[in-house]
Amino acid sequence: MTTAYILINCDLGSEADIIKKIKKIPNVLDVTHVSGVYDIIVRISSDNVEDLRETIKQNIKKIEKVRSTITMVVTDRPGHIK
Repeated sequence: MTTAYILINCDLGSEADIIKKIKKIPNVLDVTHVSGVYDIIVRISSDNVEDLRETIKQNIKKIEKVRSTITMVVTDRPGHIK
């Protein structure tokens, strides 16, 4: 299982609508509105990296009023806190 966090910048005032749309996307585990440099953080999981990329590319990045995204793939390394 591959997990990633997606940081999203969107148009001012569009956060609630975008969050509603993201919640409907398969494999989305969490979606949260935040303040600061980014507007929304999404946690998503998939069987493999390719499926994860396609979900982000075809579903999240194409939502109207999403300006930009940054994806961070979670890696399990020795010493990882669980």
